[in-house]
Amino acid sequence: MGFTSAWAISSHTDDTIAELTPHLLPALRADSDHPDARRRWHQWQRAPLPDHHTWHDTDRAAVDSFHALTAPGRHVDDVCAGITDPTFYVVDDVWEGQEQDGIFLSVHRKDYAVTSLFHAIGPTRAALLPGWCGNFLLSAAQARQALPQVEQALTFTPPERALAEARDWLDYAKDEESVLDGPLRVWRTAAESNLGLCGVAVHLG
Repeated sequence: MGFTSAWAISSHTDDTIAELTPHLLPALRADSDHPDARRRWHQWQRAPLPDHHTWHDTDRAAVDSFHALTAPGRHVDDVCAGITDPTFYVVDDVWEGQEQDGIFLSVHRKDYAVTSLFHAIGPTRAALLPGWCGNFLLSAAQARQALPQVEQALTFTPPERALAEARDWLDYAKDEESVLDGPLRVWRTAAESNLGLCGVAVHLG
């Protein structure tokens, strides 16, 4: 069965972040606080998966657990699709009207941007990223405060970059930003512009 997913990090004023909070924050917390989510996170932290090219020889349960961990969460999915709250839809209420320098958007068929990013950078770097598996709401002050950790997670030496690129399996269109580049760019721009950030991973269909 096919699907299309999207992961976006968009920059907003603190007033807009405050408006988004009652819609998104309870759903984010419901996904992150679920016992299965925490179990999967700790499992991946303890036993990172090998290179994805070898997954046919890997414990399938561990691979499935990692996919379930990094796929869009059910509660965030439902609220962003207007199911939980018919007055709210992420495309219209969060992403529409964003200038290019104020958003990173990664859309893929039959794949998940956060899954590929987390596999590419590994659990130690992924643990430095705020929020839960690509989902977060941060005020301008919180985004600035988190920037050093995000830079630590997404800045690479040449050998580290080559390894991360080899482990990022997503296909990109010409001039499309990768998951290794776009998030840090938007984060730095938001910090310079005194803006907050909204990160959301969802199914679009």
